Amino acid sequence: MRYAEDHKAQTHQRILHEAAARFRRDGIGATGLQPLMKALGLTHGGFYAHFKSKDDLVEKALRCAADQSAAVEKAPLPAETFIEKYLSAGHCAAPENGCPLPTMSSELGQRGQPSEITDEVIHRMLAKLEAGLPAGRQTSEQQDRDMCVMIMSSLVGAISLARSTKDPALAERILETTCAQLKQQIALV
Repeated sequence: MRYAEDHKAQTHQRILHEAAARFRRDGIGATGLQPLMKALGLTHGGFYAHFKSKDDLVEKALRCAADQSAAVEKAPLPAETFIEKYLSAGHCAAPENGCPLPTMSSELGQRGQPSEITDEVIHRMLAKLEAGLPAGRQTSEQQDRDMCVMIMSSLVGAISLARSTKDPALAERILETTCAQLKQQIALV
């Protein structure tokens, strides 16, 4: 059976998209290559025609997840709106479609494999938050940058905690309280 000329490239993209979703939803360590390939109707052996190793896939899937997140977040948002969207029940419930930081950053750190792509995602998120801060604030650029680091850390931490709880009321409380407190911090300064 002959395949189309771009069959290998299309298969490569399918693997990347599925891995990016699974890594964000289940974590890197919990995502096995065999179940990943089986979910796509492919063989485990075929994996190595596309990637050198799982680490190679992790880096490329992280790039894919980062690019997917960037495509969703094109328009600049006020910081309050960004916070509300990030801490939404929808984002919390669908990690496979969301920001890769809550799931993947801690695992990459634990594996001793920090990534430049993680740095890019963090810098992009900080820039969006800074650009969305209300005008007329009586703060220095450095204070705004520091606040955005605190906001971003709180966002990622709150989503991670909310996703890890069994009690839906507790998850909701984590998201709502963090959202309210961050919005209050923006308004205070």
